[in-house]
This record gives sequence, structure tokens and C-alpha cells, in this order.
Amino acid sequence: MSNNTKNIMIVGVGGQGSLLASKLLGRLLLTKGYDVKVSEVHGMSQRGGSVVTYVRFGDAVYSPVIDEGEADFIVSFELLEAARWTRFLKQDGKIITNTQQINPMPVVTGAAEYPAQLVEKMKNDGFNVDAIDALELAENAGSSKAVNLVLMGRLSKYFDFTETEWMTAIEDSVPQKFLEMNKKAFALGANA
Repeated sequence: MSNNTKNIMIVGVGGQGSLLASKLLGRLLLTKGYDVKVSEVHGMSQRGGSVVTYVRFGDAVYSPVIDEGEADFIVSFELLEAARWTRFLKQDGKIITNTQQINPMPVVTGAAEYPAQLVEKMKNDGFNVDAIDALELAENAGSSKAVNLVLMGRLSKYFDFTETEWMTAIEDSVPQKFLEMNKKAFALGANA
């Protein structure tokens, strides 16, 4: 792996829009002249299972896969998913997570309890965590389905791409009828 390659993992639960987020990010990075590899790894996405997408970019990227300890960013659509994937984060990496909790099947069936205080636990374990209530911000933008754009807005704070470049990628990725709502969700995430 070349030293200039950056790695972003987008993790969540099926149906949360992580694939649109990775597509948008990939488009933006391509317009900036990077070699980009995007890889989707599905769990039981149709049944609320884990969904993981890898986005790697740099001068020359040879593999779409991110190994343990390589992720510069983990963008998580759900809190337990953030905690589940921490072993993939680099020493100085950052976790951007939605504080929303979606009960996995063992919790739904009563076989397990949803872990408490996950943000605090991750911080106590030495992880750099940026946690926001992306669901509330998405609802403020007009739809709970806009969590993905809220999180992309939050991620944008850690890159030096212009707002215009992000907006162009959104316009190229989102259907016209949802464009204004998604732009609003992005702005709410960026300014959270």
C-alpha cells in the first residue's frame, strides 16, 4: 500500500443509504484526480444486517479492500456498527458516527442487550470519536433517509474540498426530486 492512499470505511445497517454515500464520495474523489476503488461487502442487508463499503483513494490504488488497522476514517450510520469495526481504524484515525441505535436480531429476540455508553467506551479505549445525532438532523432536513448525507456533511469537515465540489457530487448522485432535501441534510451535518 502506498503511503498516500487514504482509506474510508462506511458501515451501517441495510437500508440506511451507505451505498449512495460511497457512490457520492467516489464521484467526488474521481473529479479531484484520485485513483479510486470502491468495494461493497454486504451482510444480510435486506434484513437489517451489517453493510460495509470500502472507499480507497490516492495516486495509485491496487486493491479495494481495507485491512485491520488501515482505515483513516470509519463513517458509521449506527452506533453499534461503529464499535464493531474499530479494529480497522488506524492509530490516528477518526470515527464519525451517528448516535442512532438499531437493535440487531439478538437484541430483538431478547438473547442480548444493546451495549450501553458506546461512545464513552470507544473514547475510553483511545479512539477519536465524532458522534452526532444524524437521524435528528436528517429529519430536520425533511427525511430520516437523509442520514447518509448528514454523515457525508460531517465527513466533509475533515477534507479540504470546496462546498461547490461536494454539491456537484451530490447533484450527480441524488435524484432531482430529493436534491434540495439532501443538500440541506449535508449542510446540517457539516455545521453540526
